[in-house]
Amino acid sequence: MTNIPTNGPFFVGIDVGGTGIKVGVVNNDGESLAYARVPTETEKGFETGLQNLFRAVEQAVDESPLPMDEISAIGLATPGTLDIPAGMLLRPHNLPGWRDVPIRQIVADKFQKPTFLQNDANAAAYGEYWIGAARDVHSVVFWTLGTGIGAGIIIGDMIIRGEHSHGSECGHTVIEMTNPRPCDTGQSGTLEAYASAKYLVRRCEEALQDGRRSSLQQIVDAGELLTPVLIGREAEQGDELADELIMDTARYMGIGTVNVIHTIDPNMVLFGGAMTFGRNGTELGRRFLQRIRDEVKARAFPVPAAKIIIDYATLGEDAGYIGAAGYARLKFGQMTAPQ
Repeated sequence: MTNIPTNGPFFVGIDVGGTGIKVGVVNNDGESLAYARVPTETEKGFETGLQNLFRAVEQAVDESPLPMDEISAIGLATPGTLDIPAGMLLRPHNLPGWRDVPIRQIVADKFQKPTFLQNDANAAAYGEYWIGAARDVHSVVFWTLGTGIGAGIIIGDMIIRGEHSHGSECGHTVIEMTNPRPCDTGQSGTLEAYASAKYLVRRCEEALQDGRRSSLQQIVDAGELLTPVLIGREAEQGDELADELIMDTARYMGIGTVNVIHTIDPNMVLFGGAMTFGRNGTELGRRFLQRIRDEVKARAFPVPAAKIIIDYATLGEDAGYIGAAGYARLKFGQMTAPQ
C-alpha cells in the first residue's frame, strides 16, 4: 500500500439493500478502486447485518491500494424511512429489525470517519449525476424500478431530500383515484401499486385468474415462479398478455414521469433498477422506454415534452455506492472549505 494513488481525496460508499450490502472505495473522480458485496441477512437481525456491513467496508479497503487512514469520509445509503439530519434509520420496509437505529453514528464510531447518510434512491441518482448518464446536465430525476418504485431528484448538485427526509418519494405519488389499487405501504392508487415488480406480478396473477390465455399459465402450472424476468421472457417470445402487462407498466411510469416533469421540469429523466427488461440492449427494453416517452409526449406540456431527455441509467448496480461516496465527497468538501 505504499503506492497510494494521487487523485484523492478518497471515499467509501456503502449501499445497504434488503438482500445485499455493496461497498466501494472511490476516488475524487468517481472511479472505483475496490468493491465488496456481502449478504445483508435480514432474517438474522440488525446486529448480524451491521457486522456484515463492517466486514464489507474492511474487505473493500483491504482490496484497495489504500490504507484506512487515507479514507477521508464515508457515504452511507439506506432505504427509507429516514431522519437524515439526525442520522437515523427509522422504518425501512425491506430491512425488518433495522428500526430506530442511529446508523450514521454507529458507522462513524466504528471507522472514526466523517459519515454522511442519504436515502438509497437519492444516492443512486447522485451517482448518475456525478459520473453517469446525467453528468452533463443540471437536473435529473432518476427512477429505480424494482420490488418498489424509488426515485431521486438532483438539481444543481442539490439532492432534494425535503424538510422531513421524505423528499423525492415519487413512487408514492397517486395516479389513480377511481377504485384505486391498494399498496402494501397502506396507501392506495400509488404509482408503486401499479408499476413496481411486485405489482406487475400481482397484475399478472389477477389476469390469469380471470382466464386470460397466456403461455405464462402453463409455465406457472409446471411449477416455475412467476417473476418480472419470466414475464419479460415470455413477452420477448410473443406472448400477448406478458407484452401487454409490460407496456402497461411503461404507461404507468410515463404518467408518473409527467407528474414529476410538471413539478420539477428537469433536463433529464433516467430509469434504472432490476426491472428494466434489458434496457437498450434488447428489443423489449427499447420498446418499454419508447412507451414511456410516448406517454410523456402525449400528456406533458409541449415545451418540456419536446426538450426533456428520457433514457436508461448507465451505472447499473454500482450507482448506489458510487453516489453514496459522491455525496460524502460533496459534504466533506463543504466541511473543509474555507469559512
